[in-house]
Amino acid sequence: MTLTSWVPVPAESDFPVQNLPYGVFEPAGGAARVGVAIGEHVLDLAAALGDEVFARPSLNAFMAQGRRRWQEVRARITELLTDERHRPSAEPALHRLADVRLLMPFEVADYVDFYSSEHHAANIGRMFRPDSEPLMPNWKHLPVGYHGRAGTVVPSGTPIVRPNGQRKPPQATAPGFGPSQRLDIEAEVGFVVGTGSELGEPVALADFAEHVFGVCLVNDWSARDIQAWEYVPLGPFLGKSFATSVSPWIVPLDALEAARVAPPERDHELLGYLRDRADWGLDLTMRVRLNGHQVSEPPFATMYWTAAQQLAHMTVNGASLRTGDLYASGTVSGPEPGQRGSFMELSWGGKEPLELPGGGTRSFLEDGDEVTITATAPGADGVRIGFGEVTGRIEPAR
Repeated sequence: MTLTSWVPVPAESDFPVQNLPYGVFEPAGGAARVGVAIGEHVLDLAAALGDEVFARPSLNAFMAQGRRRWQEVRARITELLTDERHRPSAEPALHRLADVRLLMPFEVADYVDFYSSEHHAANIGRMFRPDSEPLMPNWKHLPVGYHGRAGTVVPSGTPIVRPNGQRKPPQATAPGFGPSQRLDIEAEVGFVVGTGSELGEPVALADFAEHVFGVCLVNDWSARDIQAWEYVPLGPFLGKSFATSVSPWIVPLDALEAARVAPPERDHELLGYLRDRADWGLDLTMRVRLNGHQVSEPPFATMYWTAAQQLAHMTVNGASLRTGDLYASGTVSGPEPGQRGSFMELSWGGKEPLELPGGGTRSFLEDGDEVTITATAPGADGVRIGFGEVTGRIEPAR
């Protein structure tokens, strides 16, 4: 029997009752608070559940309560929205999404970005090391990543100012300074930590769902020319730290049970702490649009390293987790040209510019360009689970 809600949910909605993603919204004339999306509405949880933990402008306090509490609240919300008997008490707590302002859903504690798509890593390797193996020797032994800047993680819709920095074209003898000329995106999936861990205590693969609250969409904006000059020997810095955008909705792991798949086949044995015991690959289909025109459809199921393996590796040295930690998958790219998750790949480093409607072309982002990333996944009862969108428009350098 298919679960349905008494709240009207359009057939193509991202937010059926099987989803119930969490976000923070500001109603007209009201204070910011936590809600869940259902169809074209958001349910005010403080009003519907009578719990002050939701009368806050952040999910952090609720996330810190742990998985048992997450599951209890999800079951209660589902009951409220599917049992007609609860309609008289729950309906007044509904707000139309069109009438509210969506805000940053959680306070970011730390931010880590991985590099877990074999297709993306191999494409970058072929571009920059054409006479060598496309993957570095460590790539299939551990999830490669770097620590980013939590303070510049911003909500969807925040304008992205073109960054300035040092740039050194290959033919130049010395670097110059100015606005990035190779501004790019990275279409990624983010994982939000709900409960922390003790310093010195690694988090095992099997404990992934005890710590990770949910999943969002991420655009890790990248200045490729700044990055290329600075990243040797210590890796990404100013070419990445100016902005990372996240979607306003956090889809709970429990909504994604039907989307779980096995990761790609390994061609060698992994070390014990990374050896898969459960399938935590996710069958997400992402879509990247430039100024409303779809340019790519990256498949997340092809990612070599899963979110559970990333979490295990991130903490294997004893690094602790905190509520609000965000870690992202790295650019999602598939095996086909139309499945690449960055303009660096889509234009092959600028050598093969994308052709756009109306006769224009694009290698990297220009001022005024708007990029929107969306994603869907199979859900329970055969429905479609959506993640909303993460959007950003490029503004001129300052």
